[in-house]
Amino acid sequence: MRRNPLQATPAAMMRQLVWLVLPAALVAQTLEDCRRLQHRGRLAEASRCFERLTTSPDPYLRAEGYWGLGRYQEANHQFAAAVKLAPKNALYRVRWGRLFLDRMQRQDAAQLFQEALAIEPNHPGALLGLALVASDTFERRAIELAEKALAVDPKLVEARVLLARLALEDGDEPKAIEETDKALAIDPECLEAMALRAAADWLADREDTPWIGRILKINPVYGEAYATAARLFVLNRRYEEGVRFYRKAIELDPKLLKARAELGINLMRLGLDEEARWHLEYCYHNGEKYASVVNPLRLLDSYKNFETFTTDRFVLKLHKYEAELLRPYFEAELERAIRTFEKKYGVRLERPVRVEAYPDHEDFAVRTLGMPGLGALGVTFGYVVAMDSPNGRKPGEFHWASTLWHEMSHVFVLAATQHRAPRWFTEGMAVYEETAVSPDWGDRMTPEVIRAIRDKRLLPVTQLDRGFVRPSYPSQVVVSYFQAGRLCAFIAEKWGFAKLLEMMRGFAARKSTPQVIEQSLGLEPEELDRQFLEWLEARTRRTVEGFDQWRKGMERLAEAARAGRVEEVLREGPALRDLYPDYVEGGSAYEYLAEAYLAQGDKRAAVAELERYSRTGGRNPALIKKLAGLLEEMGRRREAAEVLERLLYIYPRDEELQRKLGDLWLAEGNAPKAIRAYRSLLALKPLDRAASHFHLARAYRAANRLEEAREQVLLALEAAPGYRPAQKLLLELNPESR
Repeated sequence: MRRNPLQATPAAMMRQLVWLVLPAALVAQTLEDCRRLQHRGRLAEASRCFERLTTSPDPYLRAEGYWGLGRYQEANHQFAAAVKLAPKNALYRVRWGRLFLDRMQRQDAAQLFQEALAIEPNHPGALLGLALVASDTFERRAIELAEKALAVDPKLVEARVLLARLALEDGDEPKAIEETDKALAIDPECLEAMALRAAADWLADREDTPWIGRILKINPVYGEAYATAARLFVLNRRYEEGVRFYRKAIELDPKLLKARAELGINLMRLGLDEEARWHLEYCYHNGEKYASVVNPLRLLDSYKNFETFTTDRFVLKLHKYEAELLRPYFEAELERAIRTFEKKYGVRLERPVRVEAYPDHEDFAVRTLGMPGLGALGVTFGYVVAMDSPNGRKPGEFHWASTLWHEMSHVFVLAATQHRAPRWFTEGMAVYEETAVSPDWGDRMTPEVIRAIRDKRLLPVTQLDRGFVRPSYPSQVVVSYFQAGRLCAFIAEKWGFAKLLEMMRGFAARKSTPQVIEQSLGLEPEELDRQFLEWLEARTRRTVEGFDQWRKGMERLAEAARAGRVEEVLREGPALRDLYPDYVEGGSAYEYLAEAYLAQGDKRAAVAELERYSRTGGRNPALIKKLAGLLEEMGRRREAAEVLERLLYIYPRDEELQRKLGDLWLAEGNAPKAIRAYRSLLALKPLDRAASHFHLARAYRAANRLEEAREQVLLALEAAPGYRPAQKLLLELNPESR
């Protein structure tokens, strides 16, 4: 029988299978060789080894080869081919996911890890991959997932290293050392574990760490050791030291592109934009084209749209379209904050502080993280502050001056403590200082805070930093800000503000939170927790215990207000308002009561209610304008102007506000404030420019600044030559007519 020449005999088929499997086995051994060469820092040899992998008949090994060479797109295609050929191989999906994670594509990585777990429910590599994804966003479940991976594979060294890093991020050095010891017991040459030990020593100012010598003996070009330390220094807000470690990392290994990109972002944080651009462009041109490289480069390109104003105390950067409006307000608050904190803290800044305000919140987020999506309002990097401008948020939801003072407190506290103060103390001081400027500035007690107090979810002071860095429930960051601020307020009230300054000096001396509390307050931390909770609960008990009653009552009150049942609103509203007075958000009892009083024609009662709302910290521009209007109707023009002044710290980009303020202050004889308001109005490019110039001329005349008044009258006439009031004023300003 003649055989089809394309049909192989069983023996031939076996020989073909052997030749298919044998090279794969040999190359699989070579993959370990490649990793071993890389581990030893023999990078040129490792590259040749990975190059050989790219010729393997196995797409998985080709993928690993391309990945090792930094040819990520080709690696991605080969992983896709490997998964298509072996759809039930969980390892391939895990490694593919790690490639995505390496390229900062967390969602794609997480999807592949989940697919791997669907194939093999307890795959340790997939569990570890999900832990790494969670760790990138500081989720508490990163620890749980790493521990779960170790339960499946107790020798999974990388999971031990991750737990050590997470512990060090949480400031738990003993736990970090315990985990690195376990990792090194499994793999005595684990460079990642040694790098964490070196970082722990450097963070504790033990500069002569033996670990870096051990690392470099194994791998003389292991720059990742310094990059690991740099990331931890940055997390601890020791930015300049972090930059120094990043520089060491890329000096040792110039091809450490992720570290170079992170260096670029941190140089931006320090205001070193040109050097940052050089490093980020280097990364981009060498294939690092993920968002945290591309977005900062785009932002740097946009800096041509900003203006910079420099004094001997500060550098202020504002977007061109709002610089004319915002500059006077920001400069005044910066001068006031610097004077206040220098006197209050006894600290003089070594150099000017740099403040940047961004009208696009996502630009601010990129400026801060390299990526959009940041929920914060402002961030401090030592002597550099980046924040939203008033236009970065909707009117009423952002108090820019409060944020500026918050961040300026950070500048001074970090400078005074040499960046050694724990996060709970710096954030607590900043929250405390917001309210110290003005009682209506600070944040109120939110429903999330009430639930945390009710459910006993406040953290001990020695663990409070974790509430900021690695929250265990969604609102814990907000709760931690509140707790830290109230803790500083408690210390100031019980022992005096001088004790907070003494604590600052203790942190500057590199003492821990327990040591500082014992030295400055004469208490064990546990006793401070007990006294603080007792103090806090006494002040919040009524609201906390009545919260459910308040919530149900407000539902009824809102329904009564919508239905026009005025008497019911007036009967039920005051008790609900007093049960939770901090609630000044939309649909507050203050708002319903004011509307009900107006419906009855009782303007005085409505004014009293809106004044209470304003004093408590309400920020709705419409309600504040309504209060000012009522006060003006009652002949209380000065009070009306003072009420409207609050909106300058909330949302000054408002023509109606600036025009009304100018009119009120001019009528009250306060020419300087009238001038400021009318100048702000002109900065907003109003439609009626002639009238705006005319009113500014009147204000200058009231201040006896006659030349400037004449200039504004001429500008009014230039805009509208037939404008009679301006013509009349020009005649009055003519020296020959006087």
